[in-house]
Amino acid sequence: MKKFLFLLLSFLVISCEPEEVVIEEEHSDVDGFIIELNEEEVYREFAGAIVTNNLSVSIGHEINLSVHFLDNEGNEIEHSDEGHDGHDHNDEDHDDEDLPEVVVSGNDTSIAIVSTEHHEDEHEGEYMVSITGLSAGTTSFTLTLMHDGHADYTSTNPVLVTVTSDSTVASN
Repeated sequence: MKKFLFLLLSFLVISCEPEEVVIEEEHSDVDGFIIELNEEEVYREFAGAIVTNNLSVSIGHEINLSVHFLDNEGNEIEHSDEGHDGHDHNDEDHDDEDLPEVVVSGNDTSIAIVSTEHHEDEHEGEYMVSITGLSAGTTSFTLTLMHDGHADYTSTNPVLVTVTSDSTVASN
């Protein structure tokens, strides 16, 4: 009887132990990005290499750029407002903190101001970077795609920006 009780209690203790639950986080599989000005490519980084680098703004002007991320084959990754669970998150209960966001860092703010925004309504979920030229020179910034508190992608190379006193440089 003691053996039976011991086995029964052992079984209950073992069966009541919490199971280890492995939660796989969704990550964006990004291998590069394109920056466009008025739908024309001005910067491209893919597989660690700079492919296009023609990003400039004139002093006193602001340019609004769209950012498009690339998969491992160099194709644009389509944005979606559906979360990992496959449900549409365009309702009142949706928290925008679940959506990936673009963060810029490292630029010389005496030469240019670089900022980001995520425009869902106006630009169908694409990411936007604004650059305002302040003084002639060059600066660079690092672009990071953040999701759930961690970086899904960080630019391999600093994105170079030239600020000129020439008013013929494209501006928005």
